[in-house]
Amino acid sequence: MANNQNNNQGNMSREEAGSKGGKETARKYDQEHFEEIGQKGGETTSDEYSQKHFEEIGQKGGETTSKKYGEEHYEKIGQKGGRNSGNGSNSNRNS
Repeated sequence: MANNQNNNQGNMSREEAGSKGGKETARKYDQEHFEEIGQKGGETTSDEYSQKHFEEIGQKGGETTSKKYGEEHYEKIGQKGGRNSGNGSNSNRNS
């Protein structure tokens, strides 16, 4: 039976091995490499799914977030965004 725990016999757990591999991969490749593969993945995903699919998952995500955080969350982030925008579009700034 496979054991995912470090058994003190010099064997790594799956978590330790994954972490080590991830660090080695990050060291081996530069930021541009990861940007390129991310771009390719995004394009492939976009080709495989319709606009309707993305609208539906966006709607579900928004509903889940709304249920989890509530109206107060959106008020706070909206106010914070308005203060940080710096473009003068917040007409209530001096209210």
